[in-house]
Amino acid sequence: MLTAVKPVPLLASGRAFAAISAFHPELTAFRRDLHVHPELGFEEVYTASRVKQALELCGVDAIHTGIGKTGVVGIIHGKGRNANNPGNMIGLRADMDALPLTEHNAFGWKSGEPGKMHACGHDGHTTMLVGAARYLAETRHFDGTAVLIFQPGEEGYAGAKAMMEDGLFDRFPVQAAYAMHNWPSMPPGTVGVNRGPMMAAADRITITITGKGGHGAHPYMAVDPVLVAAHIITAAQSIVSRNVKPQDSAVVSICAMNAGDLGAMSVIPGTATLVGTVRTFNAEVQDMVEKRLHTLIASVAEAFGATATMQYERIYPATINTPAEAMFAADVAAMLIGEDNVTRDIVPSMGAEDFSFMLQAKPGAYLRLGQGDGLGQAGCFLHNSRYDFNDEVLPLGAALFAGLVEQSLPLVV
Repeated sequence: MLTAVKPVPLLASGRAFAAISAFHPELTAFRRDLHVHPELGFEEVYTASRVKQALELCGVDAIHTGIGKTGVVGIIHGKGRNANNPGNMIGLRADMDALPLTEHNAFGWKSGEPGKMHACGHDGHTTMLVGAARYLAETRHFDGTAVLIFQPGEEGYAGAKAMMEDGLFDRFPVQAAYAMHNWPSMPPGTVGVNRGPMMAAADRITITITGKGGHGAHPYMAVDPVLVAAHIITAAQSIVSRNVKPQDSAVVSICAMNAGDLGAMSVIPGTATLVGTVRTFNAEVQDMVEKRLHTLIASVAEAFGATATMQYERIYPATINTPAEAMFAADVAAMLIGEDNVTRDIVPSMGAEDFSFMLQAKPGAYLRLGQGDGLGQAGCFLHNSRYDFNDEVLPLGAALFAGLVEQSLPLVV
């Protein structure tokens, strides 16, 4: 296992920023082209082809396509290294997919695909890794091998898991892996990280309530599943407030309900369905919440003469940084932007991220890269129809990616 080391005094990452800034206009054009052509999970055919073309122009040593369906991996060997003698390997990951969302921006590079939009900045992440690829391939100022992972299907498709199941780390046995995500509520020129949880586990719950349909004027002759659903929605909130320790964190949100027909004002339906999510950082809390939900749902339904069942699906595990790699990444960022611009104890988000699967297999860290003005570039956060990636941070993100490689695999001269 490669041990994270203190970055050497040589400001390699600073060199990277200067070099990458020289082709900033090209990166901006590339990013905006991806924004015009958004693709959903495992449909990233155009995006993958553009990445492959860019990596070929960059002069990377090898390009592997079709990993995890539409994933792409680029290989860059440092000075004196080759496929037969790769040395230690460092993985850098960028996600490529868009969201099923209609864009409401008016600029020239808005989405050209109705109902699809890069509303989370994955076009920017992909571009930053392409920028790092160009710099690393041109300079090769490191001793080892950089593995550039362009991942499909992060938005709910577990593309990271798909790439791993397709042999990603068997074929490219990296010693550590790093990823970053733009963060509109942090100003440009800042980086956030911590030694542990960065993103929560994401679970899906589907609750099916079975009552007895009837006439709205005679509810005593029916068993109303809508009433049962209302009590379950309210009672579910007590799990966090009364069962989760204040020192821990959890979220239980019922986000959708389907019951009856809006055109039938006097018909009590026979069934109702609730859909929601549970977010936790700790596996013990996750287990407890699942157990309590099962008990609570069945008991509430029984109290009203109905029955209820729950399907509990664990979608993404929590994204947990390994301490040494997290602080190493913070050190690299500090060399690039100054210690005052690095937050080493950033508050975790209850959002989820499938880089978590990679961090379960390898040491590494997930970073936040500031890209907004405190409100976000367009006055909005991620997953908003008016969101756009801030192109001004492209050189910084690319340089940070490159610095992680150069400082993890220092070249002794």
